[in-house]
Amino acid sequence: MLRRLIDKRLLAIAGALILAIGVVACGSSDDSDSGDSGDLTVFAAASLTEAFTNLGKQYEAEHDGAKVKFNFASSSDLAAQIDQGAPADVFASADEPNMQKVVDADMADGDPQAFAGNVLEIAVPKGNPGKITGIDDFSDKDLKLAICDLEAPCGNAATEVFDKAGVDASIDTYEPDVKSVLTKVELGEVDAGLVYHSDVLAAGDKIDSIKIPQADQVINTYPIVVVKDAGNPEGGQDFIDLVLSDDGQAELAQWGFRAP
Repeated sequence: MLRRLIDKRLLAIAGALILAIGVVACGSSDDSDSGDSGDLTVFAAASLTEAFTNLGKQYEAEHDGAKVKFNFASSSDLAAQIDQGAPADVFASADEPNMQKVVDADMADGDPQAFAGNVLEIAVPKGNPGKITGIDDFSDKDLKLAICDLEAPCGNAATEVFDKAGVDASIDTYEPDVKSVLTKVELGEVDAGLVYHSDVLAAGDKIDSIKIPQADQVINTYPIVVVKDAGNPEGGQDFIDLVLSDDGQAELAQWGFRAP
């Protein structure tokens, strides 16, 4: 009986030692690999969906075990989420004013860096059933027209385009982000919408498009930054470095983005 008790105690002690060694080993592994294998959360403007998705795959291939999670939405919504404490490692905005909101809220770790530019374009359903010819048609009350919410970068840029072109716009629907405007056009629910050139390329042959004259164009500058108190700041900076690299810039150019 005594021998059995001693054996049980020895087994318990041995088990505890093995567990302790395992915990220490795991802790050491996590510490040494945190920059490579930690998950990365990127808040990015909706217009970056295609380019950043591909760059995320490249990042994962270069960082063993890493998983990149994206939150694509309007930059104004993303800035508000970050201000309210939503966990993010990187913020990429489609304009500078919404990035400035994050900076003013003391939620940026360092200075934002410009990495791309973009311009609006007129998107119309395949075949252009509304017979849209240019930006002046956005004053036609008989047409169904869509732009982004005015707080979103694409909505703010649209109002600047209308101002430059002298157009008294008659808008039927204000969508939360540029992808929502694009969906309305693809489904034929509107006669035209203003989206970014990059979104026109992403849509491929699902829509037709009309360029806005250069004199009326508004260029949006896209900045990016590591978010303060990020869970993986090293990984966040690595992702930004990838975006700014030759590979990153080539990927963005493929989707119609301009150099910053």
